[in-house]
Amino acid sequence: MTRKARHLLDRRAFLAGTAATLGTPALAQSVTGQGTTEVEDDISQIVRRNVSSFRTLDWQPYFDNLNKGAILVDIDSRALHYWTEAAEYYLYPTSVPLTEDLTRRGRTRVTLKDPEPDWRPTPSMKQRNPEWPDYVGPGPDNPLGTRALHLSWTYYRIHGTHDTRKIGRRSSNGCIGLYNQHIEELYEMAEVGTQVLLI
Repeated sequence: MTRKARHLLDRRAFLAGTAATLGTPALAQSVTGQGTTEVEDDISQIVRRNVSSFRTLDWQPYFDNLNKGAILVDIDSRALHYWTEAAEYYLYPTSVPLTEDLTRRGRTRVTLKDPEPDWRPTPSMKQRNPEWPDYVGPGPDNPLGTRALHLSWTYYRIHGTHDTRKIGRRSSNGCIGLYNQHIEELYEMAEVGTQVLLI
């Protein structure tokens, strides 16, 4: 099966496979009666993710065109929607900002594609967490994961994460986080200039 065939979703495939798309192949999952999915990446740790609000969207209400593709981040359903210029559709679970005051909504665009992101906490992050290091270089322990798409807003990025427990949760300091394998795929498709809307 090709990569394109594996990731192109239509509404019927989405509804039939919602629970399967929330985790990586290495994770064990079970669905509880309360509309949540338990995801185990190690027996000692269970992460609950709400799957009831995870939904597909159409691009037309949000974008005039798909020139250079379009990324829509739905903060409430904790999902990133990506449409290529040819209207191929991809859907990824995300982490979103921890609080509303850290959340930024509106239109922006991809301004830089960073293949080996390094991380420095922002001044406000350092004020909230003075014990954090001043710098983390590229690598497996980097909070920005393996790839990053810089946005036109200062300090805001769509990036991977070294801590997969954050996906599906309000857990970031403002950025949008994806599983590393998902940001690597999105990184290859998105371009500098890709339009981005956070709602």
